Amino acid sequence: MSVSAAHVTQPESFAFTPQNQKQAEKIVARYPKGRQASAVMPLLALAQKQHDNWLPKAAMDAVASLLGMPPIRVYEVATFYSMYNLAPVGKHVIQVCTTTPCWLRGAGDVVEACEKKLGIGLGETTPDGQFTLKEVECLGACVNAPMADIDGKFFEDLTPDNVTALISALKNGNAIKPGPQSGRRSSEPQGGLTTLKNKKSA
Repeated sequence: MSVSAAHVTQPESFAFTPQNQKQAEKIVARYPKGRQASAVMPLLALAQKQHDNWLPKAAMDAVASLLGMPPIRVYEVATFYSMYNLAPVGKHVIQVCTTTPCWLRGAGDVVEACEKKLGIGLGETTPDGQFTLKEVECLGACVNAPMADIDGKFFEDLTPDNVTALISALKNGNAIKPGPQSGRRSSEPQGGLTTLKNKKSA
């Protein structure tokens, strides 16, 4: 099933829950008078979180109304950033970075492993609604390439084997640990320290 916004059945209306309405008002209040439009991105994220992790047109219209913006300006933001899902997605969303550093480090093999394990292609959702697989541009973790965003958390130093293991764990309902999957700490050199190995004597 494609995650394209085309041919998606759209809800007729959207309204923030009372709790989220209060949160939305707090977000808007962070910005100076006349600059409320700056709140558009966090409000879209709040609306998406409320609406099963995807953003219907009615939600974009509600955000536009709250901020006093022309709806087209909100649509422009929502369609530009891959963080916004414009169609229903699976319970788990896997976004593999395929920009140059990740690609040179094997992102193509990681994508292929995901497709093989899930039985779907990029931009599709599994028939059981559990997984959506997406391709995204640079997520800013190039030093630990290749990497992917899984359910909003970064998983780095990916290989076909460890990304397959991550998907298997999710399928079994198990928690997965974000960060480098190679065993290194943060973005330390993979082969260990090459400088500053010895502590200076006091």
